[in-house]
Amino acid sequence: MYYVNREQIAVRLDSIAEITAALDKLAADWQGTVLEGLAQERALHLAIETVTDIGSFLIDGFILRDASSYEDIIDITGEAGAFPADMQRTLTELVKLRKPLVQDYYVWQRSELHPLSKTMASLLPIFKRSVEEYLDREL
Repeated sequence: MYYVNREQIAVRLDSIAEITAALDKLAADWQGTVLEGLAQERALHLAIETVTDIGSFLIDGFILRDASSYEDIIDITGEAGAFPADMQRTLTELVKLRKPLVQDYYVWQRSELHPLSKTMASLLPIFKRSVEEYLDREL
């Protein structure tokens, strides 16, 4: 019997709506202001943390192999079928942004709309549904 912390997964899944709304609004109205740039950084960072937190809960709960990196979290949960296979490359691109956003923030191009902002606005709701379906199927 697995112990999957559905409550904590649900809390993180519920945050996807706000992150998606922010990314959607930023992409639609992009002017390249500093405030927009900072908001985009935070929204992308929250998307990364949400996806990796959920992945870590799935890995721990279903006793999957240990992850050695953020990219590995995506690989492991993708192999387990937590989300569609065609989503894996984009989620890996997303988590690769963590280092630039968190450690190299001083060189981040704040005036530019990052291509993943538009992509994640449409992908995150699919990720949410996929994880919910995965949990229903596996538990």
